[in-house]
Amino acid sequence: MHELPRLREALGGRGRCPKILIKRDDLTGLALGGNKARKLEFLIGDAVDQGATVVLTTGAAQSNHARMTAAAARAAGLHVHLVLTADANPPVQGNLLLDKLFGAVIHYVPPPADPTLATSEEEEAKVAEVLDALRAAGERPYEIPVGGSSGVGVLGYTHGTREIVDQLSTMDERPARLYFASGSRGTQAGLTLGATWCEASYAVYGVAVSGGESFKRERALRIANEAARLADIDVRVTRDDLVTDQGYIGEGYGIATPGCVEAIHLLAETEGVLLDPVYTAKAMACLIDHVRTEALDPASTIVFLHTGGVPALFAHASLFHGEGSRVP
Repeated sequence: MHELPRLREALGGRGRCPKILIKRDDLTGLALGGNKARKLEFLIGDAVDQGATVVLTTGAAQSNHARMTAAAARAAGLHVHLVLTADANPPVQGNLLLDKLFGAVIHYVPPPADPTLATSEEEEAKVAEVLDALRAAGERPYEIPVGGSSGVGVLGYTHGTREIVDQLSTMDERPARLYFASGSRGTQAGLTLGATWCEASYAVYGVAVSGGESFKRERALRIANEAARLADIDVRVTRDDLVTDQGYIGEGYGIATPGCVEAIHLLAETEGVLLDPVYTAKAMACLIDHVRTEALDPASTIVFLHTGGVPALFAHASLFHGEGSRVP
């Protein structure tokens, strides 16, 4: 964790912009890093404990979760199958390229017609088909839900919060808010449970990158409290604890917004930090907007949790150069 002084200066400096700290979970190491490493430490451990021989999970063609699951499974000596939503013949670049390098067996299904749905009937049917085929072949599959969003996966950020709180204590900082990109809500569930458990000074502030809030809020509530029971933590999360700003999604999941593209340029040019257009840049666009609209006390401190996803930049190169580029 470290400060972003040049970003603060670019946003008006002291008197207009709070102190901004960044927690670098893009540097977790596994398969170019990202927040999923924290969840997978518990999920792959559970798979090994259960005697699994193969892991199966789902996501979009540029899923950070799928990429890191493939790497984590390989590191544990397990095979991996991915059910990915994509149009026909997606370009082999970004995360999808890495999936193939890890030797994942990939099964494609068309994206849901309704982008607010967590899964489509085709995806659910394909997952069931693959699981049946693996069992028939004598394999012992372990299914990980999208985003690693389960009670076991939530333990990653429940315990990760202790690391965040300890680092803040060492830095003598008591931030008012922690910003992060919120997708399938597993990270949100862990951060929210962890903040309550560790009595963190900050409010957990998720920035949605896709629709389906009603369904996802209920999932976050369920898996957060499932994790609390698994870890024998004597606190519970309520619906009111789960804050997710819906104002920065734009046209939909995986579709960059002008604010998102600006955030990528601003962080790269001021701090040498890379964001991705699917998750982290939308969360940073929210933070930047809150500073500019004076929604934050400039005397306060805030934390930005960088959840990774940088490989997806290479699948969105047209945003930054050539015809149609949004580069200023």
